[in-house]
Amino acid sequence: MRAVIANGAGGPEVLSLGELPDPEPGPGEVVVEVAATAINRADLLQRQGFYPPPPGAPDTLGLECSGTVAAVGEGVTGHEVGDEVCALLAGGGYAERVVVPAGQLMPVPAGVDLVTAAALPEVACTVWSNVFMIAGLRPDEVFLVHGGAGGIGTFAIQLAKASGARVFTTAGSAEKREKCVELGAEVAIDYHEEDFVEVVRQHTDGKGADVVLDNMGAKYLERNVSVLADKGRLVIIGMQGGIKAELNIAELLNKRGAVIATQLRGRSAEDKAAICASVVEHVWPLVADGTVRPIVHDVLPLERAADAHRMIEGSEQIGKVLLRA
Repeated sequence: MRAVIANGAGGPEVLSLGELPDPEPGPGEVVVEVAATAINRADLLQRQGFYPPPPGAPDTLGLECSGTVAAVGEGVTGHEVGDEVCALLAGGGYAERVVVPAGQLMPVPAGVDLVTAAALPEVACTVWSNVFMIAGLRPDEVFLVHGGAGGIGTFAIQLAKASGARVFTTAGSAEKREKCVELGAEVAIDYHEEDFVEVVRQHTDGKGADVVLDNMGAKYLERNVSVLADKGRLVIIGMQGGIKAELNIAELLNKRGAVIATQLRGRSAEDKAAICASVVEHVWPLVADGTVRPIVHDVLPLERAADAHRMIEGSEQIGKVLLRA
């Protein structure tokens, strides 16, 4: 099968199209013939040598895909050859075929075409598990998501808005901020020119944010704690702004706040299966009726994986960038 191979760690130029053996399903596994996959920032980190795959996962990049079931392993029920699915992966999506634990397969939501469905698994599972299953965002609470124009951000804005929360976000360009407001953000903050702590407080009568979803890590830690409301929850899911920072424990204690750091990729297959099932139950109906929709910036062929990585590194996109297998 064709697959994108990384020839060592480095820039996008290390990625090239090559050949790998066709995978075979083990017990409890399914082989998916890939229609499309998506670029995630974790892929960029892995390519650079900073984010190795968990034990047992393929070395090939790619944390999600859509496609059709090509083979079913021993003990798998509920999936048949030919079924159209999308899947959450620990790796291997940048290829024509990939092995997936059966619990991480999800049906393609009604009204979504098979290629576009590749934009859904990672963002839906990340946002639902962190913002709702862990942080417990409730209607009428204030939600702040950083990087609102990215894949995670565009989905988080829509899902939080659909839940009845007040949504705030940060974004760089005027075009991106306009898109965030179109998707449901009450206020889109220019992180180049504005202090998001001050803006959120101004619009919430000094209260702050009940839940913050952060992809920056160290760079934003101090201000994220400052923007938290009483009993606020900060969920850190990325390290784009570094890995080490000081935490003002006194401020956190005064607010009775929580700082939670999570990642999806390294969780057990059982945990991922539970998240996928919850997404299908709670999120897919909102996608099917158009309340929440995948935002796709561009679709490139598999052989242009390096160009897709450059696009993400340059923060050129609004939403997701896909690779068609």
